[in-house]
This record gives sequence, structure tokens and C-alpha cells, in this order.
Amino acid sequence: MAQTISALSHLMILGVFMSILALVTQYNHLLNVLLSLEAMVLNLFGLILFQTTTTVALEEYMCLIMITLGACEASMGLAMLVTLIRSHGNDYVSSFSAHKF
Repeated sequence: MAQTISALSHLMILGVFMSILALVTQYNHLLNVLLSLEAMVLNLFGLILFQTTTTVALEEYMCLIMITLGACEASMGLAMLVTLIRSHGNDYVSSFSAHKF
């Protein structure tokens, strides 16, 4: 059981690094950035979840907070995506600037 949790933890850490790599290489479209961030949040949630099975049960609340913040991040990101597409007609990150709003 401990080897399975350790292997899953290593897989989640690899997933976090892969999502960071995707974020760095695929930054042209806002939708790609949002998907990379969601993959990172999902992998971090899984990492926290697998680590809490072996430690204190109080960290389960950390998982709930992480899922709540991930849902808020997704909704805010999609709202920004819709606003950007309505105002500029595309979802390129290069056209997203705070000075234009």
C-alpha cells in the first residue's frame, strides 16, 4: 500500500512538472494557459489527497479549500476568456493587456 501511494505521489509530481512545462511552451492562447493551470491544480490536489492518507486527518480540509480555489480559478479564467474574445475577437495572450481595458 505504501509503495502504491509513493508511486502515485511521484506520478502527481511528474504531472505538476508536465503542466508547468505545458504552461511555459503553450502560452499563446489563453485557453491553453487555463488548461495548464487546471492540470496543475488537479495534480496538486491529488498530491495533497494521497499525502493526507498517511498523515493527519486535519489536512482533508486543505483538500476542500484547494478544490474550492480551483473552481474559483476556473470560473474567473473562463469569464476572462469570454471577455477577451468578445472585445478582441481572439484568445491570444499577446492581445490581453490591462492597459487596453
